[in-house]
Amino acid sequence: MTSFRNFLTGPWRAVPVLGVTQITAWGAIFYTPVLIVPLIAADRGWSMSFAMGGFSLGLLTAGIAARYVGSSIDRLGGHVTMTCGSLGGALGLVLITHAANPLAYCAVWMLLGLSLAASLYDAAFASLGRIFGMGARRPITALTLAGGFASTVSWPVTHLLIESIGWRGCYLVYAAVLALINAPLHAFLLPRERVHAEAPETGPVKTPAKTVPAKGVTFVLVASAFATYAFVPSGLSAHLLAIFQRNGIDAATAVWIGALFGPAQVLARLIEFSFGRELHPLWVARFAYGALLVAFVLLAVLGTSPVVAAVFALMFGGANGLTTIARGAVPLALFGASGYGRLMGRLATPFLIVQSAAPLVMAFVVERFSDAAALTLAAGFATVAFICAILIRRPG
Repeated sequence: MTSFRNFLTGPWRAVPVLGVTQITAWGAIFYTPVLIVPLIAADRGWSMSFAMGGFSLGLLTAGIAARYVGSSIDRLGGHVTMTCGSLGGALGLVLITHAANPLAYCAVWMLLGLSLAASLYDAAFASLGRIFGMGARRPITALTLAGGFASTVSWPVTHLLIESIGWRGCYLVYAAVLALINAPLHAFLLPRERVHAEAPETGPVKTPAKTVPAKGVTFVLVASAFATYAFVPSGLSAHLLAIFQRNGIDAATAVWIGALFGPAQVLARLIEFSFGRELHPLWVARFAYGALLVAFVLLAVLGTSPVVAAVFALMFGGANGLTTIARGAVPLALFGASGYGRLMGRLATPFLIVQSAAPLVMAFVVERFSDAAALTLAAGFATVAFICAILIRRPG
């Protein structure tokens, strides 16, 4: 077992440090647009699609930059790259409060996209891979336990800040958090050296005897599984509650159902952390995608009643919680720890590109066809992810 002292002075201190900064980074940049972008659009007289398109542009920028961010973490360490990401995010949030020109608005979102690439899970996983080597699976899982609370914390806090000081004041508060809390934590408390977790404190972690090069069919299948899955949480997070409401669930109940997502993913991660250490992460991914497909089938067969919608939210949250772990653990188990940061960046590029496009594609399908067609499309992407995960073969 990892001692409490190791959480304070040893390499495991990376977990609480990144746990804090993941909650604040996700909460400050990724989860705020759903509440703040409509206010920006109204304040500046822009269309909602253009204003939200800035966020999509940021995600696209993050996808393009991801491999370079991962490589920089391999070379310099997360204490350098993630500090720059926090400071860049703080600057971006300050600038967006002044970006009244459409071109300036888009440019600021590109800066925030660079910050996303250097601040969120992919950068954090790359940092843990550099610190722990092949022993990074349990630290990654432990980190996701904290990160799972980001939306639960962010949305209520953002709502209160908007009500009290407006959306500009809200972004300035979050800019201060990134600059005065996240940046110092990354710069001064994130471990700087590579430490391979072979000591007894990490417990017996079962790893494959062999790894394979990060190329060829195996790499394509891994990248395809994660990228196609990315469509589902990104598309549904923007449209699922509205779909529930259009199908007869009142707004208050729909919000309550949506609130089940965060606790469900944290519970799934806790179960994996407690009992899944002997299970190859490929099986974690397969189980997650399979559970998500079952949830889609239940929704299609039983209809959108409050009970079925709640079950769907729970299963969707649990699947997403396990998939986040798999995104860090599967590449480590299959391809090894060498160059892990660059590897995570290569895998993040298609993931973030699909993630950026999903809300717009779902909106188009809803408007041109129907809610059922949009859900079918999301289920199709989940099916492709499941098939890719089944086709991946473990080395040796």
